Amino acid sequence: MSHPNWKRVVIKVGSALISPNKQGCSSHYLLSIAQFIVRCRANGTQVVLVSSGSVAAGAHLFPDHEKSNIAVKKAMAAAGQTEMIATWDRLFDFPSAQMLLTHADLRDRERYVSIRETIFSLLEHNVLPIVNENDTVTTDKLKVGDNDNLSAMVAAAADADALIICSDIDGLYNKNPHDHDDAELLKKVDTIDASIYAMAGGAAEGGVGTGGMRTKIEAAEKAVSHGIDTYIINGFTELSFNMLLAGKNPGTHFSPYDKPMLENVHWMRHTSNAQGEVIVEGDFDSSLENDSEQLTSSEIVDVKGEFSVGDTILVRKADGTKLVKAKSNYSSCLLNFIANQENDDFASEFEDKTGPIISDQHVANLEKE
Repeated sequence: MSHPNWKRVVIKVGSALISPNKQGCSSHYLLSIAQFIVRCRANGTQVVLVSSGSVAAGAHLFPDHEKSNIAVKKAMAAAGQTEMIATWDRLFDFPSAQMLLTHADLRDRERYVSIRETIFSLLEHNVLPIVNENDTVTTDKLKVGDNDNLSAMVAAAADADALIICSDIDGLYNKNPHDHDDAELLKKVDTIDASIYAMAGGAAEGGVGTGGMRTKIEAAEKAVSHGIDTYIINGFTELSFNMLLAGKNPGTHFSPYDKPMLENVHWMRHTSNAQGEVIVEGDFDSSLENDSEQLTSSEIVDVKGEFSVGDTILVRKADGTKLVKAKSNYSSCLLNFIANQENDDFASEFEDKTGPIISDQHVANLEKE
């Protein structure tokens, strides 16, 4: 590696670094991270910080928090968020800004563009964006669920050059280093496939975080497809950050795609959630390759779920093969109606007047999954 020439970098910090003992925020591990951010900015690199930790930081204010219900955990997040932001703010001599997001904000195209504009404006005025999921209001339907994947979505929205994900180990190992003394660190990963996910295992058990190595791999896959260099490093040691600034790889480096996805295609594939499904005939393969307007009601076998005009839908075969995610120009109700018309001329005339079923400007091909 040469000396990093990043224009913009996103760094993700987890709950275990923010509040190791669930007794409020601790600056013990945050000092070296803050110094890294300061040095990046001094080198002309813009930084976006994605910080977990609000629930862990607020837990000590609520007795019997281990047995708490979801409402109490939201209260923990509300109380802990202010302490967490205040802790970060004390470590810097420049202004910072709080951005609380839900997946509903990110998967809505208009709000997603607004998030991008806010991040760019903050960075332009030398304000450090500090992003966290809005745990006080989020629900199962609205949450990202872990800040590893959130950091990748933010990195894509911010057009970052690099994503740095802090872990409690040095990076991705070929087997769990906590259980196997002969586990070997993978310094470089060029392709994320099933074998890489197998090394990552499942979600973390215990601790104070919500993710594990698997969510970090998911985040890396999202980031590299956007052309973003991604690193998983040990966030508990200052050496990791010194090595990064010296142009060395302290953990696992995931190589970005040579040809990154277009911004709108990446958003459709990795950020937007499908609100429903359109099932098409088994021989309907190639018509979506170059011209999504060829999808007509005559190819539709079934419509599943309820969605509105402008929602993201999944187009797939009856056998489960995924074809594309796309923006629907029809509601599920209307699409069901025209697809069930016995008179094919009616459907054709209707589509000629109203336009294509899915928008050709927002299509992400999934056939390689």
